Amino acid sequence: MIELLSPAGDLERLKIAFLYGADAVYIGGTNYSLRANAKNFDLDEINEACIYAHERNKRVYVTVNIVPHNDDTIGLEDYLKELDKCMVDGIIVSDIYIMQLWKKLNLNMELHISTQASSLNYETAKFYKNLGAKRLVLAREASKNDIKRIKNETNMDLEAFIHGAMCTSISGRCVMSNYATNRDSNRGGCSQVCRYCFSIDDLDKDFEMMPKDLNMVSYIKDMIEVGVNSFKVEGRMRSIYYIATVIGTYRSIIDKVVNNSLTKEYTKYCLDILNRCANRDSTPQFFQGLPTSNEQYYLGRNEISNQDFLALVLDYDSVNKMAIVEERNYFKKGDVVEVISPFKEAKDLIIPDLFDEENNLIEVARHPKEILKFKCEMTLKKGDMIRLKVFDIQDYL
Repeated sequence: MIELLSPAGDLERLKIAFLYGADAVYIGGTNYSLRANAKNFDLDEINEACIYAHERNKRVYVTVNIVPHNDDTIGLEDYLKELDKCMVDGIIVSDIYIMQLWKKLNLNMELHISTQASSLNYETAKFYKNLGAKRLVLAREASKNDIKRIKNETNMDLEAFIHGAMCTSISGRCVMSNYATNRDSNRGGCSQVCRYCFSIDDLDKDFEMMPKDLNMVSYIKDMIEVGVNSFKVEGRMRSIYYIATVIGTYRSIIDKVVNNSLTKEYTKYCLDILNRCANRDSTPQFFQGLPTSNEQYYLGRNEISNQDFLALVLDYDSVNKMAIVEERNYFKKGDVVEVISPFKEAKDLIIPDLFDEENNLIEVARHPKEILKFKCEMTLKKGDMIRLKVFDIQDYL
């Protein structure tokens, strides 16, 4: 089994993830999850998410991956029982007490060992397997040889991160946030202190200590060959455009690897698309060996947010060939843009006359979330997105 696993911070992002090719999503509940600043899901929403996913033969995993203090265990047993009633496919756990509680309660949902457990060797993997774990989420620091050895020795399902933010500490086991801001990273409150800029005497530039983002586009085939089953994207707080772009890109990469049609040219195109989508530089990090200074920020970085995401398609009137969209960033009549759709290559579109919701002709779209209309011979579907055209795949061929 090869699974593409997407983050989902809420139901809207969950649906976008599935639409653009994710086989599964991981979500956080309002408690016991390491992304306290995300919107997250209450139990009713988790139940709705599972129903929606299972109707489409997709899967939902719930993070229960905090490092619990005494008070954090209150209500945990009832919460796990409720998750099981929702027919959650699996829980992602880092604490041994929660693992043993899962076993004691004889729950139907699978037990997945979180990356927070920092698993890098097969003996640790065997320990978790003996506890009943179905899947091991590898530490982000796992190398190609580490992964291959763990797979050969345990034959466990292995999940590995392929894209998104890295942690300065080992797989998220950080105390800097707690020390500097009294927000505990290991209980969901990370303030990302590693991304702060620090002034140091006798140093002309500010100092920082953050790693560049992870990007494994060039190594998906290698990861499949060494036994990775689930390919995980980081980012439960990311936008729907980010999820659509990243999940859609990796979906195409994985499918082309499987059917042996992936080319160097297409890989380069995907790298450029993904690097444009995020604000930070990205690298493969630990897969081929220990990172160097080239995989780290020390003395400055450039994080300029782009405005590539122009509009979300809400509906399409096939009789009148009229697209109804929700604007996200500035565009105008005559702009050459791209339409991205699930499981399709991006297509060019020249923006025609624009109309507001009351059918008034307008020259430019300049109000985010405004509902707009325009004639479009190309058939669009709800969930398609319109973005700035920056790269042309023909230039890579």
